[in-house]
Amino acid sequence: MKRCQDYYSGNKENGWAAAARVITPPPRFTAGRIRSGYVYVDKTALMWRLIDTGKYYFLSRPRRFGKSLLLSTFAAYFSGEKDLFTGLAIAEHTTEWPKHPVLHMDLGGQNYTSAEELNEVLDTYLTAWESRYGASPAERSPARRFWGAIRRACEQEGRQVVVLIDEYDKPLLETVDNEPLYEQCRGILRGVYGNLKTCDKYIKFAFLTGVTKLSVFSDLNNLSDISMQREYAAICGITEAELDRYFAPGIEELARQNGMTAEEMRERLKNQYDGYLFNRKAENVYNPFSLLNAFSKNELGDYWFESGTPEFLAEMLKRDTLDPENLTAGSVSPSRLNALDSLSDDPLPILYQSGYLTLASAHPLTGNYKLKFPNEEVERGFFNMLLPLYTHKGTAQADPLLDRLVTGLAEGDPEGFMRELQALLADIPYERGKPVEAYFRNLVFIVFRLVGFYCEVEHPMAGGRSDTVVKTDKFIYVLELKVDQSAEAALSQIEEKGYAAPYAADSRKLCKLGVNFSTKSKRIDEWRSVEA
Repeated sequence: MKRCQDYYSGNKENGWAAAARVITPPPRFTAGRIRSGYVYVDKTALMWRLIDTGKYYFLSRPRRFGKSLLLSTFAAYFSGEKDLFTGLAIAEHTTEWPKHPVLHMDLGGQNYTSAEELNEVLDTYLTAWESRYGASPAERSPARRFWGAIRRACEQEGRQVVVLIDEYDKPLLETVDNEPLYEQCRGILRGVYGNLKTCDKYIKFAFLTGVTKLSVFSDLNNLSDISMQREYAAICGITEAELDRYFAPGIEELARQNGMTAEEMRERLKNQYDGYLFNRKAENVYNPFSLLNAFSKNELGDYWFESGTPEFLAEMLKRDTLDPENLTAGSVSPSRLNALDSLSDDPLPILYQSGYLTLASAHPLTGNYKLKFPNEEVERGFFNMLLPLYTHKGTAQADPLLDRLVTGLAEGDPEGFMRELQALLADIPYERGKPVEAYFRNLVFIVFRLVGFYCEVEHPMAGGRSDTVVKTDKFIYVLELKVDQSAEAALSQIEEKGYAAPYAADSRKLCKLGVNFSTKSKRIDEWRSVEA
């Protein structure tokens, strides 16, 4: 197979280091350089549309989607590096290649535990620009120094400036659980980013990227957010057509290495890595980081999650406002998804913007969206991330229990899997004062979704709502969960309400399970199973 390079899906200078066997990055990992043996996915037509039709842009995409390499491509273009774009779509539209001063800032390579650390990162960039374009002793704050750098760069070079800011929101995301520090960093950045409005006459083009859209932009009414625009839905990531066109040899080799046909492997790749939808009328895109790692290692894995979970997300998930069983149940308005303050008590905007949920469908009249998990990798990783927050058990403790639980479910051994469930949920970190029944039900839901079985919580039917229904290839389990009552009371409710009736004609074996959770012992203290 040829080595593959999707120039919009790389990650800064070191490129796809984790995928080196297939995607060996060139020594200088710049925008358009095409070297022998590489596959090049050309999306520069979308770049040209942005350059030709506007001036100020913001793009929100999940981590590892190629935002950094997109900005490096803009930097190369506006630096006049014509030879890098020979044969690409953007070269067909460009007759002149003027060299603009480019101020390129990346806030992603630092941990922000104090406002001083943010000021140090800004100072590094500002000092470099001042060494080239000069400085003024009257400009002391980062905001005023940035203003001076933009003005002097334009005046000295005789051309307007290009401003590129990567991961603009990282200082805010890392301080979300520290409100005083968050407000300090927010104040600093608002001053810096405010120059995109006050320095308009000096600026040719500006592009900011991040994971979220935060209220730091409230004063920048000249910034065009293209995150959910149909025209640019595929500017980062890999579409189905691009997968077919550029990566067919990789699919064939991956299939051969895993004992599948090419068509079977396409289906697996689609289920595992596809499904990100950034506009309801656009096409899905694949996660480029995971896809290219699969080609490199000849193995399907959860590469996006293995690369790390953002700390800000873990902190947000600890809040009481998250209801795992209903994340994809309701509908959400476009304005809510695009909220300026996505770190509020509403978890949906941040989960959507950071790539854990994506668009599923839209109501034909209201335009409100249904959400879903993009693919199996994300859904599995999300519930894996939730489990320790509910159980205080790490993977070393939880994995063997989950393995035995899956075996019990698959083999129709309710007593066996209930023993493992009891062990998994032993001494859960439940705090009095919280709605314990909902907490317990959420926890059971997480466990069943994590092990890969179809699971419904509060399934509606004529007699009411059953707590949990779990389906495997050979068995259906109807569970009723009680708190500080009895397993017998739970079973009686299943019978009285007819919760098992809808599955009577199903060819699979049906099992009714009554389960009781004790708030005193903080564990499952009783269960009883009956085959229908």
